[in-house]
Amino acid sequence: MQQISAKLSREKIFILAALCSILLYLSPLYLLGDNATIRVHDNLDSNIAWYKVLVQSNELFGSLQAVIPQVINGLPRGAYGTEFSGIVWLHALFPTMVAYAVSQTITRVVAFFGMYLLLGRHFVQSKRAMYIRVGVSLAFALTPFWPSGMLSTLGQPLALWAFMNIRKRESSWREWLVLTILPLYSSFVLGFFFFLTAMGIFWFVDVIQKRDWNLKFLGSIAFMTFIYLAIEYRLVFGLIISDVPNSRLEFVNATLSIWQSIELTVVNFVFGHGHVLTLHTLVILPILIIVFRIVIRRKGSQENKRFLYLLGLNMFLSVWYAFWYYKGWEPIKEKFSLLDTFNFARFHFLHPLVIYLSFAIGLLILWRLGPKWQKWVRISLVLQLIILFASNDQFVYRVYGEPTVKQFYAVDQFKAIRDYIGLPQSSYRVASIGLHPAIAQYNGFYTLDTYNNYYPLAYKHEFRQIIAKELDKSPALKTYFDEWGGRCYLFVSELGKNYEFKKNSTVQIHHLELNTDVFKQIGGRYIISAVPILNANEDGLQFLKTFDNADSAWRIYLYEAI
Repeated sequence: MQQISAKLSREKIFILAALCSILLYLSPLYLLGDNATIRVHDNLDSNIAWYKVLVQSNELFGSLQAVIPQVINGLPRGAYGTEFSGIVWLHALFPTMVAYAVSQTITRVVAFFGMYLLLGRHFVQSKRAMYIRVGVSLAFALTPFWPSGMLSTLGQPLALWAFMNIRKRESSWREWLVLTILPLYSSFVLGFFFFLTAMGIFWFVDVIQKRDWNLKFLGSIAFMTFIYLAIEYRLVFGLIISDVPNSRLEFVNATLSIWQSIELTVVNFVFGHGHVLTLHTLVILPILIIVFRIVIRRKGSQENKRFLYLLGLNMFLSVWYAFWYYKGWEPIKEKFSLLDTFNFARFHFLHPLVIYLSFAIGLLILWRLGPKWQKWVRISLVLQLIILFASNDQFVYRVYGEPTVKQFYAVDQFKAIRDYIGLPQSSYRVASIGLHPAIAQYNGFYTLDTYNNYYPLAYKHEFRQIIAKELDKSPALKTYFDEWGGRCYLFVSELGKNYEFKKNSTVQIHHLELNTDVFKQIGGRYIISAVPILNANEDGLQFLKTFDNADSAWRIYLYEAI
């Protein structure tokens, strides 16, 4: 009993050390604030600005028909998601970087305890394997998840813990509380739709193999699904019930040849995906290969079977992801538009859960081989944690030369632009060239351009008239806009898909061809450009002033449509 007590005490010490590690990992966000460097793609260029625009629009609780007038002359309120999202409320209550830091903390702490509970109850139960339980849980919690996804992927272990307890008929109120609360801090379409589908398949396999209908387990899946649909009622209305055509109807995502799909399968399996990075290539993948070689030579214990199942699932998810974009699907997708408007490739959002569960079980198998292998288990955990710490946003994005939050949004610089114009911001519309429209939106400008998951299809066609000649000069941009169009930007063929020309850029636009008449017809008056437009007068634009600021990443050239 004393030995067990000592081991439990040591495990608690490891847990405290893990929590301290998480806080250390997050400390730059609290210490640096707006001077921190964080992800731009699908973060600073979109979601963070969305939260601010939504809160300031006074349409947080707007009706299903409400619009956000600051964006594209009336962006449907539903494009900004539900008011029952925890991250929206953080940004409503706190300054941007305080909300961001708190959100990161909530997500990573819940991810740690979710994985720890799951491993301790169902996968790594040995008291002597506490290094694996705590180490893998900490590693999972430090993965560089997509920030606005919140617990969409990192909350899956906690949900799986609850579902497995219910499946075993060993649940209490705690499991049902988890299934109720998680939807408030995660996304249905960006994580849990795919997880709940997997749970449904899990239940169906039980029915086939065990003749066990387990209605409580089925009911728990239905219960969580219902909670999500109730919370995401705006999305359900906007994409399914509403009869107003939206931009997603023109999505084309069946473009790869069979060889390109095979190549993408390998890339995804080895390196993962940017929205659900697992950083498993250097340490975890070699461990999985080593354990696979060991397992196939031995008798099938429960751990061995689980490991092989998860490894097979891991490979299947990569195949599914890559071949969803295979052009052979195109006839079917054209017939059933839902297959284009909803990205079913995102079953690979299960990868973090599957890979780190495989890692934990693989380490357990090695651990049981004796002291020599136990040493390598500890080394593997340490190496993986070093990789994750080295992948902290403050290191990675500074190396890539990304601006800080303060430099990106350039609040003082855009205040100077607003003051120079001297008119109420609601009385005119702007659009940006060479930088994201989210920057202008964050600073209160009313924009004709935007980046959103969906918006009215009629507006996409109207806006396209402004950039039609530029799209004709660049087949890549034409395909990008016509077959996706999530970025409704003033694309310029000379710039390509570069949206971030910093103040040290020497790029200039020589032959801009915008339809400024259409630009003015839909309310456009000013163009905010990160690069000089040498033929501005020929294109119906008058240069007004250059704006520089020491705390900004940009040099802004302001033009007026004449």
